Amino acid sequence: MESTTKFYSLNYTNANTYLFALLFIAGNMVLPQLCHLVHLGGPAMLPIYFFTLIGAYKYGFKVGMLTAVLSPLANSVLFGMPSVAVLPAILVKSVLLAVAAGYMAERFRKITIPALLGVVMAYQVVGTLIEWALVGDFYLAAQDFRIGIPGMLLQIFGGYALLKAIAKR
Repeated sequence: MESTTKFYSLNYTNANTYLFALLFIAGNMVLPQLCHLVHLGGPAMLPIYFFTLIGAYKYGFKVGMLTAVLSPLANSVLFGMPSVAVLPAILVKSVLLAVAAGYMAERFRKITIPALLGVVMAYQVVGTLIEWALVGDFYLAAQDFRIGIPGMLLQIFGGYALLKAIAKR
């Protein structure tokens, strides 16, 4: 279950960096709105992270970082979610995801389920520890592990499927 693909490491001087980042930011705005139509759909599906994973893994750290920072900020300003109270924790996890996904893609140059599992677990575990330090409440910080398992599975298996689908591009 692995696929070799073209990976890109776009620079901030490349217009495609911003074009792809805008595309993934739009995805990170639409997907949460759809998930929030279902009770606890946002916390269970963790949709704000999905396109950050795809962008960073396929197009590199810089596209991932733009998506990681601008998606939560735009969602918070336009839709009030994430709320300002949880925005720092979401931003930390989102940035960690972009770093982990960009590193994994650059290091191994292939898409595998174990690689995506490693990316998701890395940003979730480290992000949870940082969130715990920020909010001082482990139960609240561990929310993604309490109810976000479906979202983590979506990131791993849905991310794998989508990355494979765009693998030759």
